[in-house]
Amino acid sequence: MLKKRFIAILTMALVLSALSFTWAESEKSNKDKGITDKNFKLGVEVLLSEQKKLLQGKRVGLITNPTGVDQELTSIVDLLNEEDDIKLTALFGPEHGVRGSAQAGEYVEFYTDDKTGIPVYSLYGQTRKPTPEMLENIDVLLFDIQDVGTRFYTYIYTMAYAMEAAKEKGIPFIVLDRPNPLTGSKFEGTVLDMKYASFIGNYSIPLRHGMTVGELARLFNSKFKIGADLTVIKMKGWKRDMYYDETPLQFVLPSPNMPTLDTAIVYPGAALFEGTNISEGRGTTKPFELIGAPFIDGTELAQQLNALKLSGVTFRAASFTPTTSKFANQLSHGVQIHITDRKKFQSFETGVHMVKAVHDLYPNQFQFRAPNSTGISFFDQLVGNGWIRQGIEEGRSVKDMKKQWEKELSDFKKIRSQYLLY
Repeated sequence: MLKKRFIAILTMALVLSALSFTWAESEKSNKDKGITDKNFKLGVEVLLSEQKKLLQGKRVGLITNPTGVDQELTSIVDLLNEEDDIKLTALFGPEHGVRGSAQAGEYVEFYTDDKTGIPVYSLYGQTRKPTPEMLENIDVLLFDIQDVGTRFYTYIYTMAYAMEAAKEKGIPFIVLDRPNPLTGSKFEGTVLDMKYASFIGNYSIPLRHGMTVGELARLFNSKFKIGADLTVIKMKGWKRDMYYDETPLQFVLPSPNMPTLDTAIVYPGAALFEGTNISEGRGTTKPFELIGAPFIDGTELAQQLNALKLSGVTFRAASFTPTTSKFANQLSHGVQIHITDRKKFQSFETGVHMVKAVHDLYPNQFQFRAPNSTGISFFDQLVGNGWIRQGIEEGRSVKDMKKQWEKELSDFKKIRSQYLLY
């Protein structure tokens, strides 16, 4: 009996020792990365723990969506609504809405938030800029939304329009900063030519910009002369070389077709297919990672792309049937993008190579989307100029085109450095 009890005690001691060692190693690993929960704080957490006086006694308007949460995944809507000395008077929903229930491009109507009873004004419906009437009962306007680090993501322009409205109304504008999920150390791709400005690209920044929303707000406000009374609440513990999964944060879908960090990583290049008649994987479980069409030979395309030996990526022939969007309920063939080294992966360059490969292999079936009423192709709006599409059509090499866009990046690098916070 004593022997059995001794063995049980010894076993328990060994288990506890192993658990303690595992925990210690985990803590050491986190400390080496500088990302323990204790030393990492989002802008919203810094605001409520250290700078709440900015909102106390004031009527607050809040621009947010499901990504506006703290590390415990509590919505900023609920956090502010529970503060006795803060009066949350209005919510503003970007594309997809405050609760994220709308699909891409779907117009969101004005409504009342079911949980709080607070009125919600849509910034992706009748107007994309808060009107003076919407701001009538507001003393300060707050922005808390997770960006994905790519120029053609509409939330950053919702922020810019709201900054303009706040400036015109004479009320302060506060941005609660969040990480750039693609790191803040790398930027790539074409810089927008303002001739192609739109709601998916309204300022001359690169396609992958390598900045946080707070840094972008500073850039927009100064360089592009919005002139709002701007305050950015910085994060604590975030470093520029961190990918999102190197922070303590859980990944909350920024939009319905952005389910994972891998999606965000391929997005700056793969989303160029939205400007073509090729499916970018919407309506599948791997949006932007799957690319294809019924007329494509996936094996042929994968071989062509793998022969390029692009850094940090490999391509696998894949077939899929989208449930929505292009080729809904039609069996399509193409490739899945597999990232093998995200630090070496060049998302935009890879995307241009992919578009060019499909264009060259299937010249009779491939199409760029037709120009809109102003004569500009949606592909050109996405890429931010007209010469990439023209270069593909004329048979220009991607290597040659890259030299041109890297000159633009060099100029932007000097501008960007003035607005970095970390």
